[in-house]
Amino acid sequence: MGLCYGKNIHVAEDDGGGNTASRSQVAPPPATAKGTTPTRSSGTSPWASPYPHGGASPLPAGVSPSPARSTPRKFFRRPFPPPSPAKHIKASLLKRLGQPKPIESPIPEDGGGGEDRRPERPLDKSFGYGKNFTVKYELGKEVGRGHFGHTCSARAKKGDIKGQLVAVKTISKAKMTTPIAIEDVRREVKILRALSGHPNMVKFYDACEDSLNVYIVMELCEGGELLDRILSRGGRYTEEDAKVIVLQILSVVAFCHLQGVVHRDLKPENFLFSTRDENAPMKIIDFGLSDFIKPDEKLNDIVGSAYYVAPEVLHRSYSTEADIWSIGVIAYILLCGSRPFWARTESGIFRAVLRADPNFDDPPWPSVSTEAKDFVKRLLNKDYRKRMTAAQALTHPWLRDEQRQIPLDILVYKLVKSYLRATPFKRAALKALSKALTEDELIYIRSQFQLLEPSKDGRVSLDNFRTALQQNATGAMKESKVPDILNTLEPLSYKKMDFEEFCAAAVSPYQLEAVERWEQIAATAFEYFEQEGNRVISVEELARNSDSATQMPSVLADFIQPLLVLKFGLDWTEGSGRFGCKPVLLNNCLCIELAQRWSEMMVEQENRPDFG
Repeated sequence: MGLCYGKNIHVAEDDGGGNTASRSQVAPPPATAKGTTPTRSSGTSPWASPYPHGGASPLPAGVSPSPARSTPRKFFRRPFPPPSPAKHIKASLLKRLGQPKPIESPIPEDGGGGEDRRPERPLDKSFGYGKNFTVKYELGKEVGRGHFGHTCSARAKKGDIKGQLVAVKTISKAKMTTPIAIEDVRREVKILRALSGHPNMVKFYDACEDSLNVYIVMELCEGGELLDRILSRGGRYTEEDAKVIVLQILSVVAFCHLQGVVHRDLKPENFLFSTRDENAPMKIIDFGLSDFIKPDEKLNDIVGSAYYVAPEVLHRSYSTEADIWSIGVIAYILLCGSRPFWARTESGIFRAVLRADPNFDDPPWPSVSTEAKDFVKRLLNKDYRKRMTAAQALTHPWLRDEQRQIPLDILVYKLVKSYLRATPFKRAALKALSKALTEDELIYIRSQFQLLEPSKDGRVSLDNFRTALQQNATGAMKESKVPDILNTLEPLSYKKMDFEEFCAAAVSPYQLEAVERWEQIAATAFEYFEQEGNRVISVEELARNSDSATQMPSVLADFIQPLLVLKFGLDWTEGSGRFGCKPVLLNNCLCIELAQRWSEMMVEQENRPDFG
């Protein structure tokens, strides 16, 4: 796993013998040898451990000890260590790479002592790639080595790139000991071939094989890793220089996510500069752990690098948002020169990722702009639903540029699908939230609406969504079944959506909760329903804004009111048909939770035999 420079956070790691170690600041070691070609990082850390032994608690402030830590010592000699999240990653890697080869021993001549086992079916290691590698390419010196193979420079002897220097990633078939390992190679080639063409994507040229190896021929990047450049700058970038790097990362990741590809191993070692020029473009490499992900699907295998792994990956249920977390870690490193989560062991790192918050108080953070800090915090939100997407991040105030083209975001398709399936009350609640947004906060939604190329009357239909998707389609998009999401937008075949309704459909309440002025937005949305100025909402006011006047009064008091009283402590005025709440409760109860409860209640009503 690739490692980067770490900085102190208030987390300590138990060594299993009762001793704890807390993290501290260290100076960066000399720069490692520069990688010049697409290849997986070797996993050897260039950093000495910064852990001095100390006596700090192994748990962050506010986290109560587990029962194992509070077990009386009269029953056990020492407390049980907490379960190790590292075991899941090790098990996943073992499954992917295969069991170690057993020690060979002679077979008993009498046939006794052994079990009657059927011979295992040999793995099919034929990929269908060209067999003429040595005819087409002349290998040069080795320029990189990783877990699954090594990379050499080479010169093309034939074809369109004749005479051009290329990088050849050689993967040994002998190391493909499981079907998963074989499928990883197939998928890597498929993804590289489908996505090649983006300016920040390493170019794919060819794939060949022989009886011993698979050869992936790609663009040769001679500028070295992003990690090396961070080290050469003393561990951190200026804000302006960091923006240039982050913009390139977001651009190519937004492209991958639109195609339904999640990288799963974003880190500074997997971004190479095309040349050694200071302003050379950066290329993303190493799709060996990448995967296609279908709309609304979750992945569950734990892969990646410890320092960049997202919390939901450790919980074994994640999607493209895991890549956004990794970008947040990279942005944190660029701006302050240290890791947001650090520990001496993998298990300690994972506990920090799950429990600790990044440090934004120590230098140099006081001198970093408010916009930059907000940007990183919005990416490193432990609730994946509240993180910005890559396309949204490109419209953040820290990176905003009115001249820059914002890519199409697949999230808009998912939100519109949810909106079309929502009950009238929930749509009214979303409309209230969208009306509470400022013009500055609508930049992202407006850019997505324009990408759909609305008709002259300023409205969009299903054809607009289909055309926009087709304009960005690649082979990867078909593999990940992204176009299938159009089937869920079928109601748009019979209606059109203007910008006001599109705003309501494309707003994400979860993401709004991560905005600093969320309570103000919620309060404004509350006032959209409450129009009498008495801080309570009447049944009539709800019905007036929900298109459900005939059903609302009869069920509100029976279902929603008792639920809200129990969960939020709301005041209900008997006989008046009114309920109110304190301003502190506005953010969740009326704008979000009430809409969700109303939706659930309507589904329950519709399923009753006597409904209607």
